Amino acid sequence: MTRLDPQLAFAGIAEIGKLFRTGKLSPLELTRFLLDRIDSLNPRLNAYLTVDHDGTIKAATTAESALCHRKRAKSRRDLGPLHGIPISLKDNIYTQGLRTTAGSEILRNFVPLHDAAAVTALKKAGAIILGKTNLHEFAYGATTVNPHFGPARNPWDLRRITGGSSGGSAAALAAGLCYGSIGTDTGGSVRIPSSLCGVVGLKPGIGRVSADGVIPLSPTLDFVGPLARTVRDTALLFSAISAKIKNERLALPKRFPSSQKRKMRLGIPKEFFFDMLSPEVSTAFDASLGILEKLGAKLLNVSVPLLAETEDAGNQIAWAEASQYHQQQGWYPARSADYGEDVRSRLEMGTKVSAVKYLDALELRKKFIDAYHSVLANEGLDAFVVPTTPIPAPLIDQTETILNGKNYPTRALLLRLNRPANLAGVPAISVPCGLTPHGLPIGIQFMGAVTCEALLLEIANFLETTIPKPAAPNL
Repeated sequence: MTRLDPQLAFAGIAEIGKLFRTGKLSPLELTRFLLDRIDSLNPRLNAYLTVDHDGTIKAATTAESALCHRKRAKSRRDLGPLHGIPISLKDNIYTQGLRTTAGSEILRNFVPLHDAAAVTALKKAGAIILGKTNLHEFAYGATTVNPHFGPARNPWDLRRITGGSSGGSAAALAAGLCYGSIGTDTGGSVRIPSSLCGVVGLKPGIGRVSADGVIPLSPTLDFVGPLARTVRDTALLFSAISAKIKNERLALPKRFPSSQKRKMRLGIPKEFFFDMLSPEVSTAFDASLGILEKLGAKLLNVSVPLLAETEDAGNQIAWAEASQYHQQQGWYPARSADYGEDVRSRLEMGTKVSAVKYLDALELRKKFIDAYHSVLANEGLDAFVVPTTPIPAPLIDQTETILNGKNYPTRALLLRLNRPANLAGVPAISVPCGLTPHGLPIGIQFMGAVTCEALLLEIANFLETTIPKPAAPNL
C-alpha cells in the first residue's frame, strides 16, 4: 500500500499508527490526503457540513512534530493510538471556535466558546478533528434528510438515506473520509446509521461518556458514542472518551473464546424484535446466528417483559423533554418557521404530553430496567442479540415502507429496535453482518448490562472477525 493508494483511506487506526511511528507516513500527509478526498467526494455525499481545513492542518503539523520517528525516544511526545488520527464529529457537539449548527437554521452560524467534554478528551489523546458531520435537524429524526443543509447520502447507493441522526458520521466513515467519528444516540442515532452504512456504532451505557457540551434532545435518553469501521477502532475511540472503570481494558478486544473459559450465552427475545422484519434482514440475522452457534455460542430464546411498551414510553419522554428544551432556549414556538416540518410537528406533540403521561413513562422506564437486568442475570446471559434495523437503507423520499403487505412509517421502523437500549440506559453495539442482494449493508445488534461495554466489544469483535468484510462502496 503506497501513501497515495486510495485504500489508505480504509486502513485501521492501529495500522495508521504503525505507519506514523515507523516513518512511512506522517500525520500531515495523511490529513492532506483525507482533505483532498473530502473535497472530491463530499459534494456528492453531503456527509460534512463544516470542514476545518486550517485547523486540521495546524493540528496535523503539531502531531507530526510530536511523533517524528527521527527524534530520540525521550524527546517524542506520543499521546497514544489516536495521536495524529483524523476523525469527525457530529455537528451537535460543541467545538471551540468552529461552528456547531445542530443541522438547524436557528444555529446556522453558532460558534461555541468551548469544546464538549468528549472533544477535550479526544484532543488530549492527540486526535485531529477534521470537521463536523451532517445530521437530522437537532438530532430529532432517523434519516438525516435535512431541510436546511440537504440530505446526507448513503455511499452504498446515493439515492438512499444514511439513517440518522448521526448519518453524516456514518457516511463519512463508509466513504473513507475519516477514521472514526463521535455521534449521539437518543433512540438509535448511532446504531441506525451504522447499520445502514455498514460501519460499527456503539451506544455506551448510562454515565459512561459525558454529554457536557452536546446540544440535548432528551437528556434522559441521550448518549454520546463512537462510530468506526471496525470494532477495534470503535474500542479505541470509546477508551479515549469514556469514564474509566478500575482495571478496565478496552483498546484491543480479543476473540471471545480465548478470553472466556465458558461458552458465551446470548439471549434472543421472544417478543417485539421480530414482529416486523424485511426478508433480507431476517436472512442475514439468521445466518449470523448460525455462525455464532458454529463458533460455540449458546443461543437461548428468552422472554423480556415490557418490551412492547418501550416504544410509547420512549416517545413520551423524548417528546416532552425536547419541547421543554426548545422552549427554554426561546426557539419554540417563537421561531417555528425556522424548523423543518417534521421536527416542528414533533415539538408540537411534546407540548401536548401531560405531566401524568411523562411521569408514567418514567415509571415504566424504571420497571423495564429492572426486568431487563433480571432476565440477563437469571438466564446467565452475556448479552441479547437482535437486528439493528428491520429494513436496509430506504430511498431518500421513502416515508413509508411495506412489510408483509402492510404500510409502516419508515421513521418508526428505523427507531423501533433501538429504543429499548436507550430506555434501559444500557450499552448496545451495531456490527455489519452482510449485504442485501442489492448490495446494501445490514447490521446486527448486541445489548448488554450497564458498564459492560468491554464485553460487548469482545462479542462484536468475535463476530466481525468471522464474517467476511464487504469491499468498500464504489465511489
